[in-house]
Amino acid sequence: MSRTAVKLAAAVAVAGLAVSACGTVQMGAAAITGNSRISSAALTSQVANLDAAYSSDQAKSVKPQRPPGQAAQQVLTWLILFRIYDEVATQHGISVTPAQSKAQIAGLTAQAAQNRLSLAEYVSAAGALPPDLIPQLGQYFAIESALARQIDGGKAPTTAAGQSQLQTAVGHDQCLAAKSLGVNVNPQYGVFDYGTYSVVLAPPTLAANPGPSPSASPIMTTPHC
Repeated sequence: MSRTAVKLAAAVAVAGLAVSACGTVQMGAAAITGNSRISSAALTSQVANLDAAYSSDQAKSVKPQRPPGQAAQQVLTWLILFRIYDEVATQHGISVTPAQSKAQIAGLTAQAAQNRLSLAEYVSAAGALPPDLIPQLGQYFAIESALARQIDGGKAPTTAAGQSQLQTAVGHDQCLAAKSLGVNVNPQYGVFDYGTYSVVLAPPTLAANPGPSPSASPIMTTPHC
């Protein structure tokens, strides 16, 4: 399976507080990334798009691979990841062309066809991505591919160890970009987990059993890179 397919399959998907302190969420924002915001209205619109795609998928017996009832977290994850990779491109002087983004989309389209799915069905069911965001997905993968070429000098590693080292290096640069943006999610939607680079529902403040759940992974709210 290609790295793009693995990333897609893995990757996963308001009443703001009126405050003026540094790093807090602004009124009407679903999340803050650096000096920009992802508005609640934009998130709501894209959640509606994903919900519509899910309904269409299910009508065609295509089963979504992401947990149900978490469309807001799934979509916000993608919107934040796109901002992070735009920052990666800025930090590394990467500029991708429309042709490079379209080439990534063509690759995804071919993978979808192999699974007898349309591209819209493939990205929504496998990746919890609203089909309207397919162009942004193409740019995301084009930036990731350009970063990998920059790191390995255009010589794709052929061994498992080499591929692992490359993925670690790419992940480190992703972490640095996310750290520089200081991602801050409106608590209404959860928190940004730097361990998985996804928006997750925050655990309740109070619980009947205060001890840690053996099956739950700890949420990493600050980047370690």
